[in-house]
Amino acid sequence: MTRQARKRHHKGYTHIKKKYRTKRKTKDLDEIDEDLKPQHADKLLHQKVDFDKPGSAQHYCLHCARYFVDEGAMKAHFRQKTHKRRLKALEMEPYTQKEAEAAAGMGSYIQPKKRAMITQQPTQQPTEQDVTMNEAKDQT
Repeated sequence: MTRQARKRHHKGYTHIKKKYRTKRKTKDLDEIDEDLKPQHADKLLHQKVDFDKPGSAQHYCLHCARYFVDEGAMKAHFRQKTHKRRLKALEMEPYTQKEAEAAAGMGSYIQPKKRAMITQQPTQQPTEQDVTMNEAKDQT
C-alpha cells in the first residue's frame, strides 16, 4: 500500500480566496488620500456618536480607515506593523490620469514625489468624570 499525498487546503480554489478577499476589503490608497485632505479629515475625526460602529465611531485611524473600540486600542494600533506599512505606502503620491497619459507617450513623465506622513494625534474626548469635575469647580 502506498502513501497518500497531503491535501492542498483549498490552494487552487479561487472562488474561496475571492470570497475572503472581498469580505475584508478596505479603502484603496487613492480613497484614503482624499480622506487625508483637511476638510474630509476633520469630518472623519469628529463624527457623531454612532452605536453601530466600534467605539461609537469616536476612535478612527485616518490612514488605515479603521474604527477602534477605545483610545488604548487605537494607540496600540499606531505601534503595529500594519499601520507603519500603510504610512509608508501613503508617502508616495497617488497615481493620476495625467501620469497614465504621460506614460502612454502623451506628455512628459514626472516622477511622483515623496510626502512626509506622520501618525495622527489621538483625539481627546472629555469623559464623564472630567465633565463632573469641571461642573464641581464651576459651582465653588
